[in-house]
Amino acid sequence: MRVPPFAAVQCVEGPRHTRGTPPNVVETDPRTWLELATGTLAWTEALDGARVTASGTRADLSPLLPVVKF
Repeated sequence: MRVPPFAAVQCVEGPRHTRGTPPNVVETDPRTWLELATGTLAWTEALDGARVTASGTRADLSPLLPVVKF
């Protein structure tokens, strides 16, 4: 998961990757990440609206969202 310029973390199990672009990557802007994490934006809406780029077999984070439930 990349949220430039704030974070780049591995958030699901799998091979560890430390350099270059890994085979499974999700990238978004900070506002979109906060909306996804809090449930105010659905994963499919973010993808359809090109607010998230996700590539690879493990790049679907929808089962893990929202992170924070109110």
